[in-house]
Amino acid sequence: MLKPIIWDDEKGELILIDQRKLPHNLEYFICKTYEDVAYAIKDMVVRGAPAIGISAAYGLALAEIKGENIYRAYNTLKNTRPTAVNLFWALDRCLKAYEKGKKILDEAKKIHNEDIEICKNIGIIGEKLINDGDTVLTHCNAGALATSAYGTALSVIRFAHYNGKDILVIIDETRPRLQGAKLTAFELEYEKIPYRIITDNSAGFLMQKGEIDKIIVGADRILRDGTVYNKIGTYSLAVLANYHNIPFYVAAPISTLDFYSDEKDIKIEERSEKEVLYIDNVRIAPKNAKAYNYAFDKTPPELITGIITEKGIFKPNEISKIVNI
Repeated sequence: MLKPIIWDDEKGELILIDQRKLPHNLEYFICKTYEDVAYAIKDMVVRGAPAIGISAAYGLALAEIKGENIYRAYNTLKNTRPTAVNLFWALDRCLKAYEKGKKILDEAKKIHNEDIEICKNIGIIGEKLINDGDTVLTHCNAGALATSAYGTALSVIRFAHYNGKDILVIIDETRPRLQGAKLTAFELEYEKIPYRIITDNSAGFLMQKGEIDKIIVGADRILRDGTVYNKIGTYSLAVLANYHNIPFYVAAPISTLDFYSDEKDIKIEERSEKEVLYIDNVRIAPKNAKAYNYAFDKTPPELITGIITEKGIFKPNEISKIVNI
């Protein structure tokens, strides 16, 4: 199993798989300060909502270890990326622990270890939705690289594979950063799970041909009414799935639920247009071209079949019941 996040107790350093270098090179990025962690999150050395939260928690721990101003570090880390709620959840949890006289590092380790079990449980619960012989479409990367281990959407796929189910995974390439083609494909090849990569604009045609049985994606934030914020392109898949009567599932830990925000409070991250205009530093558009580059979109609850969590599978309009479990 890939370990995208490693804490080195001896050296007091955070070690991250540098996801910018995948799939061709498995290299590690060493974080010695909270500023290093902030850079790693912002530049997408590490990405995926749970993984961002865990890394930020360790970043705050590094600030404490080095005797730096915790509140300055908290604000720096908090302002790295605006949409994924796990970032704020993990930082707030660590700050509360610090204000109660506890060590931030201990809390960060708890968050890390809890996430491993949570992702495992998501897979165990969700794999029951997959039948032997299914072809499953996924988007972006909601795997081990986006969490601490196993993943969310890919945990469901992993456990179906572990249980001997014969499945084929269809991977959207996920422009502009190609997290599907680069990261999800890397993980599935590592696990020897059969897969095919498609261009993002091929998904609807495969659904029309009857070649997709289910769609499972991750989430960066889920509101109380079941609205899901996830990688750009998720909404398009949900609309297509609804039209073709294909089950559309979202897999996410409870820490991704945001019961306190309204849609007007959510800031959709807009990244540099260079990610669209260039591929591997080679410009693919005319010299004067401009581009939109939204990192996430919003999928309304009526397009979602179910939300897979470590506590069970819920209809979007039932997700608020989790607070009572």
